[in-house]
Parts: sequence; C-alpha cells; structure tokens
Amino acid sequence: MWKEYKAFLVRGNIVDLAVAVVVGGAFSAIVTSLVNDILMPPIGLFLAEVDFSNLFIDLSGEGYTSLVEAQVAGAATINYGLFISTVITFLISATAVFLLLRAMRAIESLDKEPPAGPTTKECPYCITSISIKATRCPNCTSQLG
Repeated sequence: MWKEYKAFLVRGNIVDLAVAVVVGGAFSAIVTSLVNDILMPPIGLFLAEVDFSNLFIDLSGEGYTSLVEAQVAGAATINYGLFISTVITFLISATAVFLLLRAMRAIESLDKEPPAGPTTKECPYCITSISIKATRCPNCTSQLG
C-alpha cells in the first residue's frame, strides 16, 4: 500500500496540481491586494468618497457608524461592500486567467506547423487525381485552366 501511495504522490499530475495550488494562492493574494489597495480607493473616490469596505446594513438596528464597530459589538450585518470587492476580485482574476490561457494557446500555435494544403487536384475531364501544379492532365492531355 505504501508503494502505491508513493507512486500516486510522485506522479506528474499530482506535483503539477500542488504547484498550481501554491501559485494560485499567491496569485489570489496579489489580485486581492490589487483590488483592495489600488482599484477600490479611486473607485470609491469617484463615487463620492465611498469606502466599499465600510458599506453594510445593520440588522440589529443599533445604528453603528462603521463595520468594525458593529462586528466588535457582535451585531448581525450584511456586508455588501465587501461582497462588491470580492466580485471585482473575481472578475479581475477570471480576466487574468483568460488572458494567460489565451497567450499560452497563441504560443502553442507558434510551435505547430500549419496544416499542409492539398497536393493534388482532380482533372475536370477524366476525373483522375493529378498534381496541383499541373497545367495539363497527364492522363487525358486536357489543358487545365
């Protein structure tokens, strides 16, 4: 059983998956920082100095002035500002992954040779296969256009 488990762990797919999870976690942290620290402040400023991290609905009715204050008091809140930030983070992540995959496909297509075109054509008079470069059919000697 140990040999089977070891073989499972060292297979290329498992190692690739582990690397992808680690890189994905780091990428997620970068995108989250990009959204929270770089994109949301100007968007909030543009929308009359709105701080998205502080947009919430207080379900307790106590009238807390900030989300932190409500959370410290243990009040039930709907944190729609944080949800908006998370949606923007997702959209940026999805766009980055899409662009990365698109670039990888473009690079892969550079390595592949284009499909070869036809090398033969059919004589319209005798219906035999001849070279695509032929100007006269070698079988029926018809002049080809």
